[in-house]
Formats: sequence, structure tokens, C-alpha cells
Amino acid sequence: MKNFPFYFFILCIFFASCKSQKKEEPDSSSEEVTDTIETAVQKVVNDIIIDPITHATTIIKWKEKTIYIDPAGGAKAFEGKKKPDLVLITDIHGDHMDIETLDSLNLSKSEIIVPQAVAEKLPAKYTDQLIIINNGETKEIQGISIEAIPMYNLREEALKFHNKGRGNGYVITLGDKRIYFSGDTEDIREMRDLKNIDIAFVCMNLPYTMTVESAADAVLEFKPKQVYPYHYRGTEGLSDVAKFKELVSKDPSIKVLQLDWYPEKNQ
Repeated sequence: MKNFPFYFFILCIFFASCKSQKKEEPDSSSEEVTDTIETAVQKVVNDIIIDPITHATTIIKWKEKTIYIDPAGGAKAFEGKKKPDLVLITDIHGDHMDIETLDSLNLSKSEIIVPQAVAEKLPAKYTDQLIIINNGETKEIQGISIEAIPMYNLREEALKFHNKGRGNGYVITLGDKRIYFSGDTEDIREMRDLKNIDIAFVCMNLPYTMTVESAADAVLEFKPKQVYPYHYRGTEGLSDVAKFKELVSKDPSIKVLQLDWYPEKNQ
């Protein structure tokens, strides 16, 4: 028994070492989120945070940059959110260009990227902050490449909603990731011709944009790595995003993910 203190001391060191190693194991909660989330508040893809607000309105956070896409919904929708460095507006309709919401936000240090049609309708107080970009143009703003993609209707009965050349979809390049926001469009050739899109946000609501089937068919052609249905509330309620996912699943290389742009439906 003379050696008991020595053995006890060795055991203590062993258990302390095990405990230390356990603490050094990586936290699985910090890994990239890849599963489908039905009612998520945010989505993290590598170092990009996607924050759905409502309908077409989205916040993208990347490194130190915060980007608002089509801010709408009033000041309450942005409570607790970081002030934007960039604001991108796609079109003149109120669910994209919401002047009341813009006036309620602190945009004192923001640059506002818009097509010419939007610039002509915004109050003069925003003129010095505007950067006009039209279909087919690419500009680098605050170190971020922004490309304006056409968005328009094809069906004869829908031509009155979005005519070619007025509004912009956008491809935003953040680091090595290319993110596409369709804006209000049908499955136009310019969307189908997109290349190397990592994350796509694709609209699907009637009568204003396109059917679930048209959206899925376009996605199957331009093959983004990930696609999020957004802007999917029409005059007859929400589009069938589950059907969209089923149709796109024909190509297993495309991951369909869902965020909740319509939290009011759960209340």
C-alpha cells in the first residue's frame, strides 16, 4: 500500500486529461447549416447569413457587410437588425420599393442600388445615395460585385405587370459565392442562361410572376447549387413550394431549401 498515493496521483492526471480533451472537441453547432428548415429565422451558409423578413424582403450579412434586398414591412420588421451598408431595390411596386419603410430606417450611411425606373420615383432626399444600375450592367460597390439581370413577364396576360428593362434581378458576388435574386420575373432566357450560381432566390406567384412548374423548369436548366423559393404569395394564397421541391429533386445536385417569409401564417 506504500505506492497507493502514487497510483492515485496517476489516475487523477488521467481523468483530468480526458476532461481536457473533451472540451477541445469541435462544437457541432458551429458547422455549416445544410438541412431544410421550414420556419427558420436565419440560414447560415459558410460565412453568409440569410435573414428572411417578408415576401421579397431579405437581409444578407457577410463579414462586416449588411445588405437589404427590397426592404418592406415597416420599421417593426427591422427591429434589432443591423443598419444596412447596401440597399438593393428590384422594381417600382410597393412590395419592392416601399418608400414608407425606407423613410423609417436609418440609411444615413447606406448606398442604394436601383434601376433607373426606381430612381425616378424615389424622393429627392435619396438622390446622393443612389447608384443606378440597369439590365446587363455590373458594378463593384464597397468591394462587392453586383450584376443587374433582366426580370420581366412572358405570358401575354401578364405583360402589364413587369415589362422588360424596367426592373432588375441581381447577382451579388460575396467572396467566392454568387447569389441570385430573381425579382419579379417569369422563366426568362436571361435567368436560364445564368452560370455558376451558388444560391438562388426564385419567385413563384400568380398572376404576377410564374408558376411553380415554370420556376422549377428554369432552375433545372441553370442549376444553382442551392435554391430558395421566395416571393411565393399570390392573389390566391401561397404557392405550393413542396411541389417545387419535388420537381427540382429530379436533379439531386440542386438542394432546395425553405425559409419562412410569411411568419404571420403560423400565428
